[in-house]
Amino acid sequence: MRMKPFPIRCASAVAVTMLVAGCNGGFNPVRDVAAAVGAGPQTAASQDFVVQSRPTNLDYMPIGTAVQGRPTAARTADEIKAAEAELDALRARNEAAGAAAATLGNTPPPEPVKLPANTSQPTRQKTNSKRTP
Repeated sequence: MRMKPFPIRCASAVAVTMLVAGCNGGFNPVRDVAAAVGAGPQTAASQDFVVQSRPTNLDYMPIGTAVQGRPTAARTADEIKAAEAELDALRARNEAAGAAAATLGNTPPPEPVKLPANTSQPTRQKTNSKRTP
């Protein structure tokens, strides 16, 4: 098997490297060279309202560190008991209202209306008439 000349091997290695590097979004040698020469896209400056709306310092919440203190104080045992009593009273009111609604819903259905018999029209007699097809 015959080997390719050295320049062709180097060129193919560079091409493969560029293709593989093209998969990475942060590294683009063609774009970087074009931008350095001045042939690439021109980046526009941000508008004033965009610059003013962005904070100068982005303080992100650190991950894995404990938060220093609570913003509100924890409830005392007496406050917890008072809240439980308030919730128990609310539950008792709701159960009483539900029981009252259930008793209102237990009314029997109304009796059907009885209409007097209609005697003003004569009754029709059946006739046995045979029809011939």
